[in-house]
Amino acid sequence: MENDNLISSLHYQIDSLHCRIKDLEAENAKMALQLANCRCSKIEEVSDTSVSNAVVPVENAQKLHQKSGKNRKKKLKDRSVRTLHHYSKRYVALKVVYFGQRFYGFASEAQMEPTVESELFKAFEKTRLLVDDRKGSQYSRCGRTDKGVSAAGQVIALYLRSNLKAETNSDRIVFEGQYEGEIDYVRILNKVLPNDIRIIGWSPAPVDFHARFGCLSREYKYFFWSDDLDLSAMQTAAKKFLGEHDFRNFCKMDAVNVHNYKRRITSFDIIPSSEKFRDKELWAIVIRGSAFLWHQVRCMVAVLFMIGRGQESAKIIDMLLNIERVAKKPQYNMASEMPLVLHSCEFEGLRFFISADARQALCSSLANDCENLMLQFAIFRDALDSCSSVEDDEGRNSLTKGTGTKKCLHIPLLTRETEPSYEERRAKLNSGGLKERFVGLCSSTR
Repeated sequence: MENDNLISSLHYQIDSLHCRIKDLEAENAKMALQLANCRCSKIEEVSDTSVSNAVVPVENAQKLHQKSGKNRKKKLKDRSVRTLHHYSKRYVALKVVYFGQRFYGFASEAQMEPTVESELFKAFEKTRLLVDDRKGSQYSRCGRTDKGVSAAGQVIALYLRSNLKAETNSDRIVFEGQYEGEIDYVRILNKVLPNDIRIIGWSPAPVDFHARFGCLSREYKYFFWSDDLDLSAMQTAAKKFLGEHDFRNFCKMDAVNVHNYKRRITSFDIIPSSEKFRDKELWAIVIRGSAFLWHQVRCMVAVLFMIGRGQESAKIIDMLLNIERVAKKPQYNMASEMPLVLHSCEFEGLRFFISADARQALCSSLANDCENLMLQFAIFRDALDSCSSVEDDEGRNSLTKGTGTKKCLHIPLLTRETEPSYEERRAKLNSGGLKERFVGLCSSTR
């Protein structure tokens, strides 16, 4: 009897639960219908990874989630730098040292990698120092050194994040005279830069500062070994470059962007260095001027080497500087790029805080590189010595016959074929050379 009552009670509870489930399903269907007809709910994107908690239908929410995911991926793909607009910022000049052997020049516009500039911006991104993109950071550089050229005093300027309290304005700019408690830009950047690029100092800069147009003078050094060169003749000839001249015969002409080829050289010296290797003595050509043309230094050095080897007289410089007498540049090879260094850039009002640690780290890195090069030299020399065989005089003479060093035949510069003059280049551009290609490109992209 008791079992029958218990079973009846359980059946009653089960029926009650079934009824409750049906009621809940009906209420749920009613609420889903109301939500489906609601037009006021929406999702707002708060950041790259979060959305608001507004209530939306499940299907719409899935579509919006997929769309936001695609937008997020697109943003991550297109974004080249991380920017921090909400931080305080200050305009900073940085002094950069780099060894240019493995770089395709300083500037990154040529789409060749790596460049010094691209490595610098990678470091800015890794350290989260950028507060805007390159244009918004008001970025400028003092010079555009070519492929393989090094620098001991390159200067760039841009807005970077600051630890200090900004002025009471919407731009969040820190006062120029504030230094205490500022970010150690040198130490932070050098941690992520490659060993052949170092930041050796930083300076607060006025907001209207421009690293290129604000430079008062630039000094280049070109290093060379003095063997078999008439240094006295080279020093005499070098003085002819002093003053303002038209250097179109001592540069690679850029008729599109450059129309004035006059530049002023304020000093031009050829001096010995303290470095020696075996019996060779290292010398340096030191050139200072307000600005330089494309490949100007390497062209001047190339002609000086011709004079030092006795192939040309010092008068050739006077002739090439006289554009009325020599209107077209003779064809000749430039001097090699590797010994050329942008040694220093002079500015008014900048006070660089030089890092002793950065200088010591750079010296240590260079010393290690020199030791490794000497080690390689020793290894290869021993390897060649161990492979050498003893030959009789007749056999040696037969092997070396006709392979002796021959003196290079020099063609005087004024008798060589010439490059097109500036006027010819401009006429070609105006007659349709570049103009037609530009018009055709514009027409094809419309």
